[in-house]
Amino acid sequence: MRLDPFYPVVDSAAWVRRLLPLGVKLVQLRIKAQPPEAIRREVDDALACARRHGAQLVVNDHWRIALDAGADFVHLGQEDLDGADLPALCRHALRLGISTHSHEELERALALAPDYIALGPVYPTALKAMPWAPQGLARLREWKRRIGALPLVAIGGLTLERAAGCFDAGADALAMVGDIVLHPDPEARAAAWLRATRPRA
Repeated sequence: MRLDPFYPVVDSAAWVRRLLPLGVKLVQLRIKAQPPEAIRREVDDALACARRHGAQLVVNDHWRIALDAGADFVHLGQEDLDGADLPALCRHALRLGISTHSHEELERALALAPDYIALGPVYPTALKAMPWAPQGLARLREWKRRIGALPLVAIGGLTLERAAGCFDAGADALAMVGDIVLHPDPEARAAAWLRATRPRA
């Protein structure tokens, strides 16, 4: 499969509604520390918005809710994999992205035949406590050599100014949080990302 190269990660359906009208075609909904009922409402809302705009919604972590909502793409971290019903995801033909941070995690992820592999944090990030050192562009190149045609998503500390280096190192898509949601003008920043990445789409 092919991923859109611009892959913002947001924590609410409200952000999905803000970004998709700009032309964003791939977005991850990553919600933490909310009760299941609230998460379910957010997923339903975001999924409806994605369908209206012909965009792909990826639900982070909450695979049961994603299944119930009729979503078709989930992203799981390594700890999320431990509790996930992977055969159920397969039966329902859910596409799967998996986070990796080490060679051991990459081997585990590849054994599950995911639809993409994510590597992070590529750069230092203050938005999430990370037990791993920044991976850097050399690790991105190594991961791309290892996984071949499988899409590679770079995440962690990414900014528009760092995009070209990540693409040159082999990333197929760039996932970012702060460079959009913490920007003083998120819509303008997203539009700039779209202009910068569309030639690669």
